[in-house]
Amino acid sequence: MSRSYVIRTYGCQMNEHDSERIAGMLEADGLVLADSEETADVVVVNTCCIREGADTKTYGNLGHLKSWKDRVEGRQLVVAGCMAQKDRDGVRERAPWVDVVLGTHNVHRASELITSARTSGPITEIFDEAVIDDHVLFPSALPVRRESSFNAWVTIQIGCDNSCAFCIVPAVRGVEISRPFVDIVQEVELLASRGVTEITLLGQNVNSYGRDLALAQRQGGASDVRVRPMFAELLRAVAAVPGIRRVRFTSPHPKDMRPDTIAAMAESAAVCEQLHYPLQAGSDRVLAAMHRGYTAERYLERLVQARAAMPDLAVSTDIIVGFPGETDADFERTLEVAAAAEFDFTFTFIFSPRPGTEAATMHDHFVDPAVAAQRFDRLKLVVERSALLKHRDRIGRTEEVLVEGPSRKNAGVVSGRTRQYKLVHFPSDTPIRAGSYVSVRIDTAAPHHLGGEMVEFLAEPSHKIHIPVAAG
Repeated sequence: MSRSYVIRTYGCQMNEHDSERIAGMLEADGLVLADSEETADVVVVNTCCIREGADTKTYGNLGHLKSWKDRVEGRQLVVAGCMAQKDRDGVRERAPWVDVVLGTHNVHRASELITSARTSGPITEIFDEAVIDDHVLFPSALPVRRESSFNAWVTIQIGCDNSCAFCIVPAVRGVEISRPFVDIVQEVELLASRGVTEITLLGQNVNSYGRDLALAQRQGGASDVRVRPMFAELLRAVAAVPGIRRVRFTSPHPKDMRPDTIAAMAESAAVCEQLHYPLQAGSDRVLAAMHRGYTAERYLERLVQARAAMPDLAVSTDIIVGFPGETDADFERTLEVAAAAEFDFTFTFIFSPRPGTEAATMHDHFVDPAVAAQRFDRLKLVVERSALLKHRDRIGRTEEVLVEGPSRKNAGVVSGRTRQYKLVHFPSDTPIRAGSYVSVRIDTAAPHHLGGEMVEFLAEPSHKIHIPVAAG
């Protein structure tokens, strides 16, 4: 009988995309997806380490999985992702029952390492940097088992060259490397031919995409090449692929937000009216300590420009509360900027020191946890008020919704996303296939979702459904 697997994924879309590739490799090697951990032979835990809580949660889960592993001989436990890259041998020191530890630079070897560990015993393999090989460098070059058939992530770069004081990503993902332009467009064309209608371009700093490619051309003797980002050209190219109705991207960096990117968003019909635009703090003093490379004024100016070009633009952001040295005055400035920005959605975090980052060494300036928690609650009130007002403004409008499937809480309710990535729930007497496009008239609003009634069926899904057939 075929061995089976389950993958638990924590963290960002990059990790989710890596998990899709690991699943694809395991299935190419003959494994099948299990119904649950209890029936699985292999459990892969794809980890995150962006905050301290992520580490604690992962090691707690590994403790629970020890009893799962001990119950059936031959079961294997695999730890992958950013925490594995950071902790290295420390993973098996804390959880010696783990069979395979692999990092962010050798996802392509997951299946091989799992096979080797069955005969050779536990393996820890962490590469210090990415293997410069186009076939394995980017997750999108590997086999895939996508959770969805109608939308897809497409990796356009890996790594990050920024030096934000709070961020561990450069340490666990490496230097910024852009994927060749033609390869990206070809993958989007292939996805479109298979019925995918929505794509999300992935990178740690997407709007610096291509700068390293241009620099390499210049160093190779092409004197006429300008060393500049090519993200605007890439947006236009993928948005022009026949069959692609929606294009999204994450995440851009405010210091690299250029007018040509805003123009490409506004002028390309397929690019969605959605922008994730990480603020992190509203105080210029804190932004400088974070090494963010912009001021609050410049941030808001670019936001005004983007909304002028796209009046119906939905904007989400990230904000860190309690960064070392943040004063009451600094926090008040964050509240002011957040209120002025009128975000549609906000990911708010209390500062978490990550070993290996500059901010983790600022012990003398750490903010009292009780003060940080109070600030977090105050910020939440401001940003949720903005989100609710934004959603109430949509009542009475008719929105194009990409159906994701039945609601988790009510089988008689269908859920989907607007072009602005707003979650919409609406009742339906009959099932509607995921990947369909419908129009919905909005009649209710909450801070995190909208409700309405379906007006019209717009388009059938174009992806194929694979139905298993048993011979006999």
